[in-house]
Amino acid sequence: MSASHEITFGEEVRLAREMSVFSVTMIGVGAMIGAGIFVLTGIAAGIAGPALILAFLLNGIVTLFTAMAYAELGSCFHDAGGGYLWVKEGLPQPNGFLSGWMSWFAHAVACSLYALGFGAYFGHVLTEGFGLELHGLPLEKTLAVVACLVFAYINFRGASETGKMGNIVTMAKVLVIGLFIAFGLGVIAEKADWQAEFTPFLPTGLSGVFMAMGLTFIAFQGYEVIAQCSEEVIEPKRNIPRAIFFALLIVIPIYLLVAFTALGAISGEGVPTWQYLGEKKEIAMVEAAKQFMPGGAVIFLIGGLLSTLSALNATIYSSSRVAFAMGRDGNLPDFFARVHPRRRTPHLSILASTLIVIGMALWLPIEDVASAADLMFLLIFMQVNVVVIQLRKKRPELDRGFRIPLLPIIPMLGILTQVFIGFYLIRYSPKAFLTALLWIAAGVGVYYAYASKKEARLVTFRRALERLARKEYRILVALGNKDNVRPLMEVALALAKHFDGEIVALAVVEVPFQTPLTTGAYLPEVSEKRTVLRLAEHLAEQEGVPCRRVIEITHRLSQGILQTAQEEECNFIVLGRSPRPRLASRVVRTIMDQVLNEAPCHVAVVKCERGQPVGRVTAVVEDDRNSRLALEILPALAARWNVRSRVLVLGADGPAAHARALQLVERLRTDATLPAGAEVTVIGGDHVVDKILAEADAQDVIVMGEASSFGLVRLLALDVPSLVAERSPQMVILTKAFHPRRRRSLLVRLLTGT
Repeated sequence: MSASHEITFGEEVRLAREMSVFSVTMIGVGAMIGAGIFVLTGIAAGIAGPALILAFLLNGIVTLFTAMAYAELGSCFHDAGGGYLWVKEGLPQPNGFLSGWMSWFAHAVACSLYALGFGAYFGHVLTEGFGLELHGLPLEKTLAVVACLVFAYINFRGASETGKMGNIVTMAKVLVIGLFIAFGLGVIAEKADWQAEFTPFLPTGLSGVFMAMGLTFIAFQGYEVIAQCSEEVIEPKRNIPRAIFFALLIVIPIYLLVAFTALGAISGEGVPTWQYLGEKKEIAMVEAAKQFMPGGAVIFLIGGLLSTLSALNATIYSSSRVAFAMGRDGNLPDFFARVHPRRRTPHLSILASTLIVIGMALWLPIEDVASAADLMFLLIFMQVNVVVIQLRKKRPELDRGFRIPLLPIIPMLGILTQVFIGFYLIRYSPKAFLTALLWIAAGVGVYYAYASKKEARLVTFRRALERLARKEYRILVALGNKDNVRPLMEVALALAKHFDGEIVALAVVEVPFQTPLTTGAYLPEVSEKRTVLRLAEHLAEQEGVPCRRVIEITHRLSQGILQTAQEEECNFIVLGRSPRPRLASRVVRTIMDQVLNEAPCHVAVVKCERGQPVGRVTAVVEDDRNSRLALEILPALAARWNVRSRVLVLGADGPAAHARALQLVERLRTDATLPAGAEVTVIGGDHVVDKILAEADAQDVIVMGEASSFGLVRLLALDVPSLVAERSPQMVILTKAFHPRRRRSLLVRLLTGT
């Protein structure tokens, strides 16, 4: 079920679930196989020597402890925010605030790392390829600042790496690394003395291994990114743990192979290979690829640039998203939660995050930047391991899709190993420790001076309203604006009274794919939708029909409607259509109709134009399930307006067609589908639309089954129901009966992300 993001003013505000396990796994893989492996491998090799392989292996084991904690908590808490929200739930303040405060800084500093990595890679292109130098300015840091500003502006504009494009970028990075491994292993297989590159295996001792573990730990924290997507993942109870373990299963072997290949396939040019890689630092992998890959330098430079840019873009997005969430929760001033009125992006959170990113990139060398980010992530992960133990005691009733075995042993191992790594990381980079200490001290000051006071005022505001008791029949009415509230509610109320059910009044706020769903709760449209829903609720109250209000925030209008219908276990969806749509609107409507075929219940599409008072309800039927649904609701509509009902049965030219139409009438009478007392007329021949409109006068409400045709006929609105709806001066209700659909192929589901 899609999580309630926030409950305010009486309606639930939700984020639609649109991400498949494949998509979220790719996000985790992309976060781990990113700039870290391109930028930090050489530096770490210089610290640990050939034992870099051991450092990666141990990091994989250590990260598994915390990954299990994320898998358990992510399977039972399905809100966006990840560790930040879990710590708020499981530990007393100020732990929750500090978790968000550190998460914001950790993602921003990671962004600084990727910006410096981009500067190193692009600077290498400019100096080696074009001989460019910036006299008086450090080229690497200048390029890093420029990249930060460019991607901050891109995020402000609303362009972000999402969906299928993100999957493509991730697979491209994996391909580049795969080529590196394949060519490197081929070289190693032909080297008679390749073992010599790994001797001695521990040239800097175990302390070097532990320092390298701390430096590269940031490359193993993709499960934090996966958890932050939880509110948008389909079936998170099952898919969040799967995505976490799938991502680690893909990434850890790749890291081990990269380390083995980089150390064993190249020549150190007179020094041990590990020293050579350490001297080359950020561009060590480029220099390695140059030795044994055809066009290796170019390929790896492209991979490094692609990786650092995508990681930079993603971390500016994620750091600003954390700041936005803290502003929304009242932990930071309200302006952090503001959304630009035109761009619909959290522009002030993006600005604040960008200032941190640039400041860290200018202040510290790249290894200290990486160490500062690592320290912050280690502290967050320690908190999460404590939380998973605490919540087993405090909340044993939680529906956990995954449970850590041997609790509390495994989370305790996670905490102890992270403390151990943190100790060696502080030894390696005292500047990083000082930076982290100053940021945490500033966070404590902000909490006690501001956040703690505001938090007390927001406790009651955040309390979720209890849902009304479930009834047997439920009608979802999708409302767009004030003009169509009354006609749509009339249809919904007719069904609710006839079937003794309740109404779920839904308003959908659609945001661009490039904008995080959480920004939707603060768009001006939400206030407008709230007014629409209150009007619908008032109409239902007058009729004594239970009605609940829901605002769904989604990237796709149709997905928001279908998601809510499925979660609420609705029996009927009622939605409107434009009285006389233009061609562009027809294209959108045709796409909408195709998606509505996936609805888990019946659908009624209402043309909301109302001319004169209702004098009669006329059902136009053929021999199909959609027409039978029109007949099923005909008595409800007639009772709503207290008018007579009439049935027009569509036939065709010729005696045989007319006879089949009469047989249909008899079948409908026999199985009691035809309402008692309804007047029945058979019409057919050419100009059937004109005949329907002639039979149904200006005071008739027409109800008929939707056409099952698609393609050009549907697009141009040449099918009979669409033509009747466009030309009738009265309300027209087109029904689409629920029918189990054939499951789409795996390829289609992977490409569409559903």
